[in-house]
Amino acid sequence: MTLIKSISGIRGTIGGPPSENLTPLDAVKFAAAYGAWLKKYRGSENLKVVIGRDARLSGPMIQQLVSATLTGLGIHVLDLGLSTTPTVEIAVPLEKADGGIILTASHNPKQWNALKLLNEKGEFLDEAQGRSILEIAAAEEFHFASVDALGQVSHNDAYLDIHVDEVLELPLVDAAKIREKGFRVVVDGVNSSGGIAIPKLLKALGVEVVELYCEPTGHFPHNPEPLKEHLGAICEKVVAENADFGIVVDPDVDRLAFITEKGEMFGEEYTLVACADYVLSKTPGNTVSNLSSTRALRDVTEKHGGSYTAAAVGEVNVVAAMKSRNAVIGGEGNGGIIYPESHYGRDALVGTALFLMLLTEKGMPVSELKLTYPEYHMSKKKIQLTPDLDVDALLDKMAKRYQHEQLTDVDGVKIDFETGWVHMRKSNTEPIIRIYTEASSADEAGALADRFISELKELAGL
Repeated sequence: MTLIKSISGIRGTIGGPPSENLTPLDAVKFAAAYGAWLKKYRGSENLKVVIGRDARLSGPMIQQLVSATLTGLGIHVLDLGLSTTPTVEIAVPLEKADGGIILTASHNPKQWNALKLLNEKGEFLDEAQGRSILEIAAAEEFHFASVDALGQVSHNDAYLDIHVDEVLELPLVDAAKIREKGFRVVVDGVNSSGGIAIPKLLKALGVEVVELYCEPTGHFPHNPEPLKEHLGAICEKVVAENADFGIVVDPDVDRLAFITEKGEMFGEEYTLVACADYVLSKTPGNTVSNLSSTRALRDVTEKHGGSYTAAAVGEVNVVAAMKSRNAVIGGEGNGGIIYPESHYGRDALVGTALFLMLLTEKGMPVSELKLTYPEYHMSKKKIQLTPDLDVDALLDKMAKRYQHEQLTDVDGVKIDFETGWVHMRKSNTEPIIRIYTEASSADEAGALADRFISELKELAGL
């Protein structure tokens, strides 16, 4: 059982003793810390926070705790109920709210939940803001409101529809053109809110939808991280239904993966590559992704005459780099599309619409589309951490070992070789070291990852 406190919020497993897991006491404490910080940051009068959750089983309990805590601080709450991460991000500025909280552990299994914290722009907090909240929580610097100054809770269950409308109104999305193609698509909503949101968008675009795991029960039918090894059912379903392709999202709908008409993975790394290819063809400019993302985005960006930048892992870091580089699109290789024309947050609904526009213009099957992009293969592995392991010292040793190679150390250690790369970093959300590699074949990428796992274990004395 685990509780992870970070600048982006608090994430943990449900049940067990406080301070070691995400218990009701921990949910209240960190909601109170966020509220107290908000009162300092935004002022103490008439504050409003938007709250939404995914469909995981603990969601209603955590939502009631967080909502009651904020109203106890005198903060008004707009409750969106069952929602998505990008929907809450869009709602915050539309409602002129002072912040937002999304109750989701994203791709983590059902025993996990989290409080993901937003500022008044509907964007994730920066490092300084997140650290302030952690300090307030540690000191328990809370001052609750008197009975006459309690906050009020209001509800709005229309925001998934509002979100869909926002996507349809994007200049690069032409619903009429998509509708003419008569696409047939299988959707795996992992029994969370994506099972509502994605079919709603597709139907508005005139797409025939075959639903798979789209009941928002919170009983995830497979590991909710949209990786190949978890997606056998939809791969079979796409072929059986003679569908044009398949769509897979994670529980909070900020990650997006596609399945080709042959029942094969398009590759979540290529979700951003494809969407960027379409956007850059209409609005040339710069792109950003994180250090653990495929080189293919760089290649496609340069093909369109733009410049590519790699940022530290983490949405807030990618967004900061996108703003500084005036990027027209960016995101993360885990299937996260950030399109500033909509908002600065990963959004599977936006990504779905952009991908459909690309297919509409290309007029080719998804499997053939994939062949038009540079071929890279990634391996994503991890090493479980032990409490006594000094990860920073271990990565420093690795950096010294490869000091004569092209190194980047803004986020762990990334080593670029001529035909591939390896990125080693401590996860912000799980007690592990992630080892990501990329090469021109799957075997080469896997071998590179295994080599560095062995070297890390050797340096750690494991």
